[in-house]
Amino acid sequence: MPAIRVNPNRMELLRLRKRGDVARRGHKLLKDKLDELMKEFLARIGENRRLRTEVERELSAAFGLLAIARAEAGSATLAQALMAGAPVDLLTASERNVMSVHVPVFAVAELPERGGYSFATTPAVLDGGLAGLAAVAPRMIELAEREKAIELLAAEIERTRRRVNALEYVLIPQIVATVRDIQMKMDEAERGNLTRLMKVKDIIAAKEKSS
Repeated sequence: MPAIRVNPNRMELLRLRKRGDVARRGHKLLKDKLDELMKEFLARIGENRRLRTEVERELSAAFGLLAIARAEAGSATLAQALMAGAPVDLLTASERNVMSVHVPVFAVAELPERGGYSFATTPAVLDGGLAGLAAVAPRMIELAEREKAIELLAAEIERTRRRVNALEYVLIPQIVATVRDIQMKMDEAERGNLTRLMKVKDIIAAKEKSS
C-alpha cells in the first residue's frame, strides 16, 4: 500500500497517528453498524418471504374468481363493475428511522363496502373475487412497506460496506505505511546527526590533544 506524501517530521507523525486512531475507531463503529444492519436485513428477509407467499396465494385465488367472472359476464361488464363506486383515500404514508435508514410506514384505512354495480348483470362469483382482493389488500400494502424497507436497508448495507472496506484496506494501511516511513526517516536522520556529532567531538578532541 503506497504511503501518503507528507513531510517526514514529528508534527506530521503525531498528526498521522491521531488520524489513524480516529480511522480505527470509525472503522469499528461502521463495522458494528454493518453487523446490525445485516441482522435486521436477514430478519426482514425471512418474514417478507413468508408474507409474500401468503399474498401470492390469496391473490391467485382472487384472480381465479375474477377470471371466471369475466368469462361468464364478459370483459366490458366486468370492467364496468370494477369501476363502480366513488374513489376514497385508503393509504397514508409516514416513515421511521431504523439504524439511520428512513423506512416507510403505510397505514391503511378501512376498506369501503363492496357494491355500486348491478347484481343482475354480474355473476355471483364476482363478489367472491372482490372479497378476496379486499381481504388481501392490507397485506399487499404491508408487503410493499416491507420490501421497500428491505431495498433501503440493502442500499445502506452496500454504502456502509464500501466505507468499511475503504477504511480497512485503503486509508488505515496508508496511514500505517506513512507512519512507518516517517519513523524510519526520522530515525535515519537522528543516526546521521549522532554520527556528525561524534565526528565533531573527535575533531575537537584531536585539536585539544595536538595543542
